[in-house]
Amino acid sequence: MKYLVIVNPISGRGYAEKMIPEIEAGMRNYNLEYELVRTERPWHAAEIAEEAARNGYDVIVLASGDGTANEAINGLMRARAAGFNHSAFSILPVGTGNDMAYGLGMRGTLEEGIAALAQNQHKKIDIGFVKGGDYPEGRYFVNGIGIGFDAVVGFVAVKIRWARGLLAYLIAVIQTVFIYYKAPTVEINYNDISYTMTSLMISIMNGQRMGGGFYMAPQGDPSDGHFDLCMVSHAGRARIFGLVPYFLKGTQASQPEITTGRTHQISIKALKGTLPVHCDGETLCESGQELSVEIIPAALEIVTTSA
Repeated sequence: MKYLVIVNPISGRGYAEKMIPEIEAGMRNYNLEYELVRTERPWHAAEIAEEAARNGYDVIVLASGDGTANEAINGLMRARAAGFNHSAFSILPVGTGNDMAYGLGMRGTLEEGIAALAQNQHKKIDIGFVKGGDYPEGRYFVNGIGIGFDAVVGFVAVKIRWARGLLAYLIAVIQTVFIYYKAPTVEINYNDISYTMTSLMISIMNGQRMGGGFYMAPQGDPSDGHFDLCMVSHAGRARIFGLVPYFLKGTQASQPEITTGRTHQISIKALKGTLPVHCDGETLCESGQELSVEIIPAALEIVTTSA
């Protein structure tokens, strides 16, 4: 077995770089044949992952946050489209939110993640594909897409340099409440249903949570062939703060502003205003007009702690 470990040294506010000695010690402890490379620029992980897949590596391991892992997924999917479908994917979660790893069942310590690589348990997961915004040609994703308030929270959180994880996102929520309050009017189409609504936020989830601890889809399963939807109608500032505890517990479906659903394909169009959108925590666009999203069932093998 050949492993390529891709490290984004700035993930987790520099935490990933500090963990490299521990990662290498763990790989050696389990006698895993590996190479380790650092990313140097945006989308470098996609280039590295695609080349590694073409060169026959068995497992591409991301020691990073969600954004760099998303880049690598895009590289792997490009390789698979070209017929190089041998490589599996895994994550050692050392980023800020680590929501992708959580949704894929990789919820243990760094040591447990490396042990899982040695145990080599595989399962297939679904991959999402979105077209629109700054990516009219499309971009793959694993965990989910956030539209509206959720996206702006992510844009703000990345600028908070002194905090990691859920704390950074909670601070960003407070700031965003006073920045983003003009919810767009959107047309949503899925499962032969059409909604027109003024929407504070729309989450299209393959995983379960975003922002390091907000459970947008507590029942989300990245291997069930469907997205879980969480659509929030317009809410005032005080009400947004009131909804936060429900999202932290994953019980928001009980609230009147929330509409949930499941689908394998969805399109969203801004009728009034624009769509700020993130994709696995990375900016898809700041003011998009229309998105189309579909799921690709059982598209990629992963090595995980919960096969």
